Amino acid sequence: MSAPVSKTPKAPLFQKVAIIGVGLIGSSLAHAIRRHGLAKKIVGCTRSAESRDKVLALGLAEEATQDPAAAAEGADLVIICTPVGTYEDIGRAIAPKLSAGVIVTDAGSVKQAVVRDLGPFIPDGAHFVPGHPIAGTEHSGPESGFAELFEDRWCILTPPPGTDAGAVAKVAALWEACGAMVTTMDVRHHDRVLAITSHLPHLIAYTIVATASDVEESLQGEVAKYSAGGFRDFTRIAASDPIMWRDIFLNNREAVLEMLQRFSEDLTALQRAIRWGEGEVLEDMFRRTREARRRVLEEHQAGTFDPREPGSS
Repeated sequence: MSAPVSKTPKAPLFQKVAIIGVGLIGSSLAHAIRRHGLAKKIVGCTRSAESRDKVLALGLAEEATQDPAAAAEGADLVIICTPVGTYEDIGRAIAPKLSAGVIVTDAGSVKQAVVRDLGPFIPDGAHFVPGHPIAGTEHSGPESGFAELFEDRWCILTPPPGTDAGAVAKVAALWEACGAMVTTMDVRHHDRVLAITSHLPHLIAYTIVATASDVEESLQGEVAKYSAGGFRDFTRIAASDPIMWRDIFLNNREAVLEMLQRFSEDLTALQRAIRWGEGEVLEDMFRRTREARRRVLEEHQAGTFDPREPGSS
């Protein structure tokens, strides 16, 4: 039996990597880049002094700064891991410091807005390869990251037409070395797919937990005390970063509203079936949803390993 082939390059892919935004995704990337020797130097950029101290204390980077331009200067890879609503300001700040040949990528969950807001600031001679790792937990901050976050998760790259193929391959190699499976996709198609697989479920979770929070005070203790597995899952999703998700919904509103309308129509049909006792309609729907779960399991996308959670798998 032959030995497994390592996806980690024998030499670093990059000399200097600037990670702008060192929350869950940024810190997990730093851990993975460190573990697999993908860069000679990492510079972390985050606004608060407390976060910068944590970045250094955790060994996530050799340097930490609050200035995106200082982080990007001399980097051959810049990864933006902040809420998408910040991209225009970050692009304007880093543009004068981007070196010839630098690759700029990101981890945002909405791609049309990224191309719109960041693309105009990428100078000639630099390469723009937007990306989206489909991985996460409800935790945030530099201490939330772990190197295994991207293992067996998909990372979608959405390079604009005409992007240098070598730059795309290099970004793909980074993600693959971090354990991810990489594919490419048109930006509009990406946003429609993620609207149904990620954005709508988060919107529903936020709504359900908000509804539970608004019940009469006499029931609120019981809601928390007797939470069943389904409600616990909703509360986990609804604990996600509110700023990040505010920006996602505002920047993917067209696709989210389309999927929300479809969901509303399906919910009305379900409501009608319950009201009129149409058990066969309910059973047919539930059988179809079990099949959807089976397909998720077959694709090995049933969960993200988090070493801080008991029984993570």
